[in-house]
Amino acid sequence: MAIIESQIHAMEEAQQRLQLAALFHALADPTRLLILEHLKTGEHKVKDLTEHLGLAQSTVSAHLSCLKDSGLVSVRSQGRASLYSLSHAQDLAAVQSQALRLGRPANRNHQWHEGHPSPEGGV
Repeated sequence: MAIIESQIHAMEEAQQRLQLAALFHALADPTRLLILEHLKTGEHKVKDLTEHLGLAQSTVSAHLSCLKDSGLVSVRSQGRASLYSLSHAQDLAAVQSQALRLGRPANRNHQWHEGHPSPEGGV
């Protein structure tokens, strides 16, 4: 019985690691962070976000899909439109605050890659 419980525990831990990886992946992109900032003000349609951010609809939709898959964003239908909002605004604010405190010493020397813009404005 202990072997079965150990295997179940290992599977649960593996699932938790996957959930954390999805969450951190969603938070790892500056554009997704910008979308989250916009959603702090309330629900938005994809069209609204494309206008605010100056991005293509397909780009915004892809980022919203990632945020939705990670559980950070929820969507509801209103007629033919989809309205996106933050799922857990207070929890997200707490995670962001803690992440900033945790990453503060290291982020000065972070080398941006994968086409992310650098803090100086380049790629």
